[in-house]
Amino acid sequence: MRRFLVIFAALAVSLSSAQISLAQEAQTSAAASDTVAQDPKAQEAGHKISEMLIRKFGVAREKAQTIASAVMSSASKYSLPPALLLAIISIESRFKETAIGPNNATGLMQVVPSAHKKLVRNVDLTDPEDNIETGSAILHSYMKSAQGDLDAALKSYGGSRAYAEKVSLRAKYFEPAASVDAVSASGQ
Repeated sequence: MRRFLVIFAALAVSLSSAQISLAQEAQTSAAASDTVAQDPKAQEAGHKISEMLIRKFGVAREKAQTIASAVMSSASKYSLPPALLLAIISIESRFKETAIGPNNATGLMQVVPSAHKKLVRNVDLTDPEDNIETGSAILHSYMKSAQGDLDAALKSYGGSRAYAEKVSLRAKYFEPAASVDAVSASGQ
């Protein structure tokens, strides 16, 4: 019986440590979205993005809010401009989360599962938040590989220099709504 109690106590300590570790991981991954959620400028930019998606792209309100929130969170987490992510989404899927393209490219950012097997394991690429998170992680890794060269990273993401130019031009369209700096400059 004493042996059983010792084993039980050791198991309880082990489970407690595992729970603490999982809680810390959850806090770390939620930190970026908490920062966005608590920042009034980021909230306002998210609202402007959402309204733009509703008015100009015919996206349903709830879906637009989900996309805007995921874009702001991933942009913050990966130090990417929200307008850039919106430009990629508009070009790749026209804001349709169930879009399927060549090479089984899936979702809003048209992530190719076969090219990113480790990243897409246990990820629902038709879920807007998962897809934007994954696409942003991919773009961020291309940026690191290209030593910060956005054009080279976009070329890797979309496959051509023409794609990189198209995304850069489209990002300018989204900047007024997606820029946190523009929100603060407008006095809000």
